[in-house]
Amino acid sequence: MANSIRALAMDAVEAANSGHPGMPMGMADAATILWGEYLKFDAADPRWPDRDRFVLSAGHGSMLIYALLYLTGYEAPTIDDIRRFRQLGSPCAGHPENFELPGVECTTGPLGQGLAMAVGMAIAERHQNAVHGDALVDHRTWVIAGDGCLMEGVSHEAIGLAGHLKLGRLNVLWDDNNISIDGPISVSSSEDVPARFRAAGWHVVACDGHDPVSIRRALDEAQASPLPSLIRCTTVIGFGAPNKAGTEKVHGSPLGAAEVEAAKAHLGWTSAPFEIPADLLAAWRAAGARGQSARASWDAQPGAANLRALMANAAPSLDLSAFKAKLVADGKAVASRKASEMALDTINAQLSHTIGGSADLTGSNLTRSAGMQVLDAANFGGTYLHYGIREFGMAAAMNGMALHGGVIPYGGTFLVFADYARGAIRLSALQQVGVIYVLTHDSIGLGEDGPTHQPIEHLASLRAIPNVAVYRPADAVETAECWELALADRTRPSILALSRQNLPTLRTDWAENRSAAGAYRLVAADASRQVVLVATGSEVSIAVEAAKLLEAQGIGADVVSMPSWERYREAGDSSLLPADVLKVSIEAASTFGWERIVGSDGLMIGIDGFGASAPAPDLYQHFGLTSGAICERVRARLNSRK
Repeated sequence: MANSIRALAMDAVEAANSGHPGMPMGMADAATILWGEYLKFDAADPRWPDRDRFVLSAGHGSMLIYALLYLTGYEAPTIDDIRRFRQLGSPCAGHPENFELPGVECTTGPLGQGLAMAVGMAIAERHQNAVHGDALVDHRTWVIAGDGCLMEGVSHEAIGLAGHLKLGRLNVLWDDNNISIDGPISVSSSEDVPARFRAAGWHVVACDGHDPVSIRRALDEAQASPLPSLIRCTTVIGFGAPNKAGTEKVHGSPLGAAEVEAAKAHLGWTSAPFEIPADLLAAWRAAGARGQSARASWDAQPGAANLRALMANAAPSLDLSAFKAKLVADGKAVASRKASEMALDTINAQLSHTIGGSADLTGSNLTRSAGMQVLDAANFGGTYLHYGIREFGMAAAMNGMALHGGVIPYGGTFLVFADYARGAIRLSALQQVGVIYVLTHDSIGLGEDGPTHQPIEHLASLRAIPNVAVYRPADAVETAECWELALADRTRPSILALSRQNLPTLRTDWAENRSAAGAYRLVAADASRQVVLVATGSEVSIAVEAAKLLEAQGIGADVVSMPSWERYREAGDSSLLPADVLKVSIEAASTFGWERIVGSDGLMIGIDGFGASAPAPDLYQHFGLTSGAICERVRARLNSRK
């Protein structure tokens, strides 16, 4: 059965003349035991909520999971899909992608992130177990990780969090083959990996990755431990290739026709390329059907249908109308981070499946609403996670929770530290998951902490990622609207960029979610319109004051609030930015990209260097982001156009 995996891996990589055959060949024995005897799944129902989750963190070895899915009887991939491995239109992409194939739980390839997402899956499983009970939620998360996964920095964050939370349902099979692309691991690393895991609170067990008896013993021991387990599988990369096994030559390149022929002879494999003997295929298909009775019994449990519906990832039912009406009635100036906290008090009271958290900035991000209990090893039923100073690990874990299903994760840090989480934010977008990032201290308005903490290029860089919705609300009403939109959007991540400094309430209406259009006219010109001021976040109120100064000089000025570029480009009203007027962008950040909004002849007011350390009002004065300075720049540009 293991040789079936090896043969398909060799054939597919050879046909594509591209790929990584060595890892699937080396881990074929361990994968066969895991999928054939331990993994709880039903190939006929890939979305069964109580299935075990399998994550191929070493995603370059993608032929391992494609072979397993085909052999065990998933509807896809077909053998023709595998024949077209790495070709346009085949779901068997170079690295596994969750949106291509049911059975691929998450997109992997950026090393370490699969392991980190698996931590999130294990958190979601334990949380749902605490909420719904053993009859409905009782599954494990299994990972195959390579040396590269364990070298990447995110793995340190992930294993630290998993050990702290005592995620005993998480088991990581480490493909300890001692080879990376550059050669033996010794050329770049001397660390004691098992000792690192033990120090983080993990159980560690070792096995011969080619001996079924040894593998079973290790898996049994791992399952019995109340701690997360590292299963060290000592393997030979490219096992079976007589001339290249155990070397970097089999890591990321086809074996070559001669070596494929020699390997098959060495393994005793006589079938034609892409053909699996009937008896072996029958054995594999039987393994894929092992879980049918368990799945049928699960479906008969009370509450199973409701849990399936919850896991379907529909937009939640939410009503913030009374909350928004009160915001307008009160008219208080509050920081948008505080407005977010106020909104969360109402949101989390209505929704039972949100899980919040922060990367050690709870008191600054204001992500913990009233009544939230901490989710930890003593209380998996809690809904608030202290992630520690692990921005990348937090973001990856949130991806894992969202992919597991049944929960809506949100987590906070400073906007400037999106740099630490960017790899996971990109995978949020690629995987089409509705994770919500609460990124506060969104401008020079944070003040004295200075340039290291003042985001400049971050809004532009995040807007550059496809399938990300970046929101920068101007007041408390817009903040509530952006939360509504983020929670309703289950197929892409949302970023809420929120202020430290207080912002006046600008909106006097609330019944319609005006932020849904991405931009709207907040103030209409009284005099003949000559200019449209387009602003986001904390600069919208400055634009309103600048418009008053311009109007006093007979220059008609609209003010457009643009909380979301993405939504404006998707559904916005182009008449907001007519061709015959001067269009001015105002944002306390890089002006990069604003020409797409205001045009090449527009005026872009922002900050194209780094910030400075000073109180926020002094910084706004220094960088020319005051109503008076903006008014003068607009007048100068209008005069130059005459």
